[in-house]
Amino acid sequence: MSKVYFTTARGTRWDYRFSVLGRFERMLSECGLMNFEKGEYVAVKTHFGSEGAHRIVRPSFLRKVTDAVKKAGGKPFVTDTVRIMGVDYLEVASQNGINHLSVGAPVIIADGPFGKDSLLVPAPGEVVGEIAVASAIHDCPAMVVCSHIKGHIQAGYAGAIKNLAMGGVSAAHREGGWKKGRGHMHCHGEVPLSWDAEVCTYCLQCENVCPKGAIKFIDEKLVQDKTLCWFCGRCARVCPSGGLTLPVDNDTFQKSLAESAGAVLSTFTPGKVIYINFMFEIQPECDCMPSCDTPMLQDVGILVSDDMVAIEQATVDMLRKGSPLPGSVAEERECKPGDDVLSMVNPRNYMLCIEHARRLGLGSREYEIVEVS
Repeated sequence: MSKVYFTTARGTRWDYRFSVLGRFERMLSECGLMNFEKGEYVAVKTHFGSEGAHRIVRPSFLRKVTDAVKKAGGKPFVTDTVRIMGVDYLEVASQNGINHLSVGAPVIIADGPFGKDSLLVPAPGEVVGEIAVASAIHDCPAMVVCSHIKGHIQAGYAGAIKNLAMGGVSAAHREGGWKKGRGHMHCHGEVPLSWDAEVCTYCLQCENVCPKGAIKFIDEKLVQDKTLCWFCGRCARVCPSGGLTLPVDNDTFQKSLAESAGAVLSTFTPGKVIYINFMFEIQPECDCMPSCDTPMLQDVGILVSDDMVAIEQATVDMLRKGSPLPGSVAEERECKPGDDVLSMVNPRNYMLCIEHARRLGLGSREYEIVEVS
């Protein structure tokens, strides 16, 4: 049974040692998971957010992680893969507070400024085949995966598996293009985008939100470039009139997430990757969207483990016991305490992903909570 360390989001004593940051610092020191060799590079994988989406892992927590890595003898760098072009993405990261001064380590783009620095790696399972793992992650001997817990358009739940699966791979491969990169996970069993001109309001939100520029309106007609579209579903998600629909083979997508995460993990020696799930500002959408909503669940706390599947299972178990927040999408969906808010907000079978990761041998769903107070 895997150990999952937990500290609550509550801070009830006016003493730094018992603040969330103080307890987190102590948890990293006492958990015994920072097994890094002297001088060993350690990738601290997180999400830089986007212009308009600021509910990411706060720099103060990332600083505690890099300090702990240094204390253990490692050389940390904070990283993510290209969501927008690399130089622009580093500017967004700095705008969101992630830079060398704030996090105490270099901040780099793992797949290079153009999102093509990657190596093809075989993935376990039957869906993905092979996928382009970002070179700075592929070549690094150790990693700390810092995940902001939230909902997700297609995944339903976004935690450590999604962080590795989509954030550990390149936007594209130099030879295989996006179909060997992140987009590869989105395009299994999909059907074409459907547009209903009669209900379209021509608000252009779909065109503006598309990360690939695959949608244009020409002479009041939607034109989709199918060579660029990777079926991420953002366009249909933001359409206010229901004029766009994108049917999704969600079961296959959930399996592809687990398999892609497995490909990333295969580049590391067992025991050299640890996971930290931050259950704060739990919003309904991914941090790569160009905006963010109010949190839908009350802050819960922080989990740390060296078992990716166990920490994911523990996280969703805690979220299911969480308190839905007023003034959020959870209230709009009439969620009550004890409801599976994630599934009610984004109806997806996210447990299939966690179970598929277990079947692939990426961890155990059985866990023991060790509380740090």
